[in-house]
Amino acid sequence: MNYWTELSVAFANQRNYLDSLFRVYPMSPNVRRDINRDSWRRIESSFFAHDDEELILSLFELDLFPVKDSYVAYLKRDKSAISRNPATVSRLAGTLYDMGIDAIYDKCSEPKETNRQIGPLFKRWIDKETLGAPVFWDVDRFLSHDGNALLNTSDAEMERFARRYLGYDHEKGLDFIARFNGKYVIGEAKFLTDFGGHQDAQFQDAVSTITSPLRPNMLGVEVIKIAICDGVLYIESNNKMHRHLRNNDDQIILSSLVLREFLYSI
Repeated sequence: MNYWTELSVAFANQRNYLDSLFRVYPMSPNVRRDINRDSWRRIESSFFAHDDEELILSLFELDLFPVKDSYVAYLKRDKSAISRNPATVSRLAGTLYDMGIDAIYDKCSEPKETNRQIGPLFKRWIDKETLGAPVFWDVDRFLSHDGNALLNTSDAEMERFARRYLGYDHEKGLDFIARFNGKYVIGEAKFLTDFGGHQDAQFQDAVSTITSPLRPNMLGVEVIKIAICDGVLYIESNNKMHRHLRNNDDQIILSSLVLREFLYSI
């Protein structure tokens, strides 16, 4: 097991790991979705006018459709199908009328599932400059800055930067780019909430990023690949993720909670 992985496992099993991790991934299960006032006025107007097509279309403007139905996704992706399938639209609209406008609002404003909140949280934590170096959202300013620094733009922009300057050659966006002591560090961040299925795939996604080869880079710098993983993988057991940690000491897989220490050690 890699030294930084060992440190992460020790933190998870001997200290207040989850309490500390909440600073990086603050789950807010009770925060309801915002609904744009103009969009809601349009929904109310079409609801009380019993305009079936307009009601469906206006609800498609929101993040969450209030009825779970296998035909909704098709109509949302091909809105021209709404006018061609009046019976389906009438059936969906009938369900909405039976629900009532208050229940529709309640359903549309339901809180996001906590696993859907996770994505942006790591980058927000980076923006707080908790790693002890300035954070830049502009590539040119990041490159021109002397000393330690972090780049924190979109995953796609960071991928383009890494391809152009750091020899990155993997078909995947990046969550993390930093420069410490003249070395560049790139990686993905994952919060793995359970074993099996989708979560195993997420872990393998991070592993594939750090095991992908690098081309020679135009900056002539050392590039270190890491996977910043948190969650159940550090539970000492015979699960698939933990077995991988034990058997791959050449891979730097570490918790966000030891990331600062790692950066200053390179």
